[in-house]
Amino acid sequence: MDIPINIVKSRASEALIKAVISLVSIKSPEEVAEMEKAVNITRAMHLAAMRRARPGILEAELAGIVEGIALAADGQLSYPAILTVNGQTLHNHYHGNTLKEGQLVLGDFGAETPTHYAGDITRTFPVSKSFNTRQKEIYKIVLDTEVACIEALKPGIPYRDVHLYAARMITEGLKALGIMKGDTEEAVQAGAHALFFPHGLGHMIGMDVHDMEGLGEDHVGYGDEMERSSQFGLKSLRLARTLMPGFVLTVEPGIYFIPELIGQWQEERKHWEFINYEKAQQYRDFSGVRIEDNVLITETGHQILGQPIPKTIQEVEAVRQG
Repeated sequence: MDIPINIVKSRASEALIKAVISLVSIKSPEEVAEMEKAVNITRAMHLAAMRRARPGILEAELAGIVEGIALAADGQLSYPAILTVNGQTLHNHYHGNTLKEGQLVLGDFGAETPTHYAGDITRTFPVSKSFNTRQKEIYKIVLDTEVACIEALKPGIPYRDVHLYAARMITEGLKALGIMKGDTEEAVQAGAHALFFPHGLGHMIGMDVHDMEGLGEDHVGYGDEMERSSQFGLKSLRLARTLMPGFVLTVEPGIYFIPELIGQWQEERKHWEFINYEKAQQYRDFSGVRIEDNVLITETGHQILGQPIPKTIQEVEAVRQG
């Protein structure tokens, strides 16, 4: 059948799309084993970045090192590497900055195996040998959130609920530092936390880093269960549907201090009752922290894929000081 290219997408079979997603969403043991290979290569990439980072080198040098490890494993990057001292800028692929003492490096990258299965891991570490006090405080909120959200994963749980759990934990943590204020539930319902956590908690992963999303992100992440929110932050959640055994997904909370967004919201007096803008302005130079792992949903709970990758403060500092 001759179909003009400009209307091909509109003529796609929704029934076929849903059938493919239903099949591909459940990863076989062989697929899980291949994804563990990808994560283990990714682990080597992250360890190399942590070990080789030092004041005075370009981000590009670290980016070259991690890509080289992916290529040496007979694979490639599963997506363009995010490796930056400006972690407050999401999906930042610029590598021209020189590392300096006191900065944080946010590395979000992964390996793709020769069979095209993807890893997607994020770690954040200091350019100095240790985190400073302010960095530790923000890092601990993100780490505690990531660990708690992974622990909550099991079949039958809507992933949107886990995302909102992360939002509440981040809000509570920022309230303890005086950056947010007011009632936590009301703040999350209003979306005030999204000034600091403006993206979704995670997405499906498989033969693509955002698995199957070429078939339609809403089909993959929402299905017929629920509609995507229009609220800033929550609308960026790629996966919201109820978890099933065999799903493999990412868990990646973060806290970011985006100077332009802080300034814009403050000027608009947006969520004034939940955000201490005077305090938030003191973090304009902080950048951001994100921590991410890849997780399989099992019959009874979950399994983090691959060998452990340093992520506690003590583990990260031990690598930096080694």
